[in-house]
Amino acid sequence: MPDKTALIIAYYFPPMGLSGVQRTLKFVKYLPEHGWNVVVLTATPHSYYAFDESLLEEINRPEIKIFATAPSNKNAGKRQIIKFPSYFKQKLGRAVLQTFYVPDSKIKWKAQAVALGEKILKSYDINAIFATAPPFTDFLIAKELAVKFGKPFIMDYRDIWVDNPFHFYPTIFHKNKNIKLEAEMLKHSEKAIVTTRYAKELLLKRYRFLSHEDIAIIPHGYDSSDFADLGGTRPPSDKFVITHSGVFQDNRTPGYFFQALASFIKKNPEAKGKIEARFVGIMRPGHIKLIKKYGLEDNVVLTGYVSHQESVRHLAESHVLWLMLDDNVRSPGKLYEYFGARKPLLVCAPDGIIRRTALDCGATVATNPKDVKAIEKSIKDYYYQWKNRCLPVPEEEYIASFDRFKLTGDLARELALAVYI
Repeated sequence: MPDKTALIIAYYFPPMGLSGVQRTLKFVKYLPEHGWNVVVLTATPHSYYAFDESLLEEINRPEIKIFATAPSNKNAGKRQIIKFPSYFKQKLGRAVLQTFYVPDSKIKWKAQAVALGEKILKSYDINAIFATAPPFTDFLIAKELAVKFGKPFIMDYRDIWVDNPFHFYPTIFHKNKNIKLEAEMLKHSEKAIVTTRYAKELLLKRYRFLSHEDIAIIPHGYDSSDFADLGGTRPPSDKFVITHSGVFQDNRTPGYFFQALASFIKKNPEAKGKIEARFVGIMRPGHIKLIKKYGLEDNVVLTGYVSHQESVRHLAESHVLWLMLDDNVRSPGKLYEYFGARKPLLVCAPDGIIRRTALDCGATVATNPKDVKAIEKSIKDYYYQWKNRCLPVPEEEYIASFDRFKLTGDLARELALAVYI
């Protein structure tokens, strides 16, 4: 058994599904193999967009303990799948919640989580606390427990906080309150971890008291064991499959891709029966309507939400994987899962860290996110490469650098440094 123990604070955690839980889940899975027992403090959600019980099977081992705060009585034992909102409703909901709750609506969970955290710290010999956000309330919980029990804590940013353009600040007082809170968390933490160099630069620019050594970069990754379980899964030989996996969050849309695909098929009618665009995961109703608008009913396949293992199987069954991003502030986890599938990529994103990260794998075509003509040309080029059996292959050494096991080793070192400094 490992001789050190980390308390992981994560509101979003299995059995919740979707990509937001994957980073934390894999850290928890592999920390015991890097010398750390793990105790997880999480919530018991009544409603969410998707649930995936199979994820808990990955961490069913004695070195890992999971404690969830109790649900409210009226919802005890119940679980509700809710529909993913339209972008307008998502923006409106954020505006309302971020007007009344700082830093986010999960602040209502804080007292309950702190109480459970205190019980955990009294029962287990915790060496370090690790909190991942969003929600940024997780940081507040970690800081309060760390101060009370004299433990070091590490902040893990899956997304940026104050400088996130998708956050809503109704007044300057709301923004200043968030700035004050983030600065307070950073001053009390032993280390902040971010997923990209761009996120690190944003923190250094805003908070001049930080040094480069105060912030570590641990990117998202993929779990090689997910792909090892697929056996001989291969793409079909008689159909060219382009796949997108995951949710179109915020302002992301498949619209420009649909327009480009429809134009390609119109100009190359022989491809109509040989090309499939597969969308794995939840799709907004407005995006589904675009399929009919562009006459792509025969070429688009929607799987709906599937388990994580099933989503990985769909990646293995594809010839090319597609990603769309309209900003540089977020680091989509799907890109790194795509790396794990070792497929050529079509990345529609502005120039920046994510586009460059994708290009560095050696098997990526990149366009601007709204450049329909460039997207169409990319589809055409990949289609004829498929027909001629000469699709590119990513560079293995580069891909291997994003293995979750290796990345968890980086986290284990940061936890050890936090304890022994």
